[in-house]
Amino acid sequence: MAGKTKVVLTDYVWESVDMERRILGDGVNLVPLQTKKPEEFIAEAADCVALLNTYAGPITADVMAKMPQCKIIARYGIGVDTIDLEAATKAGIIVTNNPTYCIDEVAEHTMALLLSAARKITFYDRQVRAGKWAVPPGKPIQRVSGSTIGLVGYGNIARQVAVRAAAFGMKVLFADPFIKQGQFNTPGDKVELEQLLADSDFVSLHPPLTPQTRQLMNDAAFAKMKKNAVLVNCSRGPVIDTDALVRALDAGKIAGCALDTVDPEPLPDPHPLRGRENVIINPHAAWYSEQAMKGLQAGAPGEVQRVLSGQWPINVVNPAVRGNNRAGL
Repeated sequence: MAGKTKVVLTDYVWESVDMERRILGDGVNLVPLQTKKPEEFIAEAADCVALLNTYAGPITADVMAKMPQCKIIARYGIGVDTIDLEAATKAGIIVTNNPTYCIDEVAEHTMALLLSAARKITFYDRQVRAGKWAVPPGKPIQRVSGSTIGLVGYGNIARQVAVRAAAFGMKVLFADPFIKQGQFNTPGDKVELEQLLADSDFVSLHPPLTPQTRQLMNDAAFAKMKKNAVLVNCSRGPVIDTDALVRALDAGKIAGCALDTVDPEPLPDPHPLRGRENVIINPHAAWYSEQAMKGLQAGAPGEVQRVLSGQWPINVVNPAVRGNNRAGL
């Protein structure tokens, strides 16, 4: 549309983009696409001034070079591992995320997976559905109260897991190189990762996906865990070396796992993780609630609208771009 500012939406998982159109206003030509890779959206995005992004990627330096007018790449979710932040900063492109829309949901889902694994809820449900009615097949089960949860990463979500775990009478440990003991008024004793793995009955993963955390949970990590420990992951699938996890389960090095995110996604069928009684797998659903969906959908276009109206956005993940960006902010 002549005279209108062009904003391209690479992909989305909701029914309509009415909210985006309402937030961006009449002066914006929103072009919603359903793509997975840059080569599928770059032709349309070549003259955009802003890019809204859910999963499509990776968005590399080469992709950014083909969008010379793009001022901001706004991610709908929390993680920005599919965007080259260094390249964006060099190109003068602001990158934003949406870090708070699903904190409660993921914390709740983490505890739900932990409790389901600990109390063998899904196992007993399958038993009953198969016509069986007996307690012994689920033995042994240990009391959650008095057990230890180790949080790998101690960001917004992990700290809310800590609050919930403490309410269940659990001892809370955390390992995070960027957070000091006592920095936040939430439960948790800071320890090194090796001690956390050795001491925890439940290891819950909450780090961002970075080169340093990719496949953090590998053969060496599993070897340090208790044999009765359960691994819970509501962060990013590639934080776990999937092949190493399968080996650990086969060898009885850990008791089981409860995964909302896996690598790859979706998990192929068949796959060695499928069909195990000590494995719970969800389809990356921890973020979802009706309330979170509203916050998710509003966050990214809100940041774009701020930039287009000359305001510095709220959740910038490459702050070094300030003062040297295409938006002149």
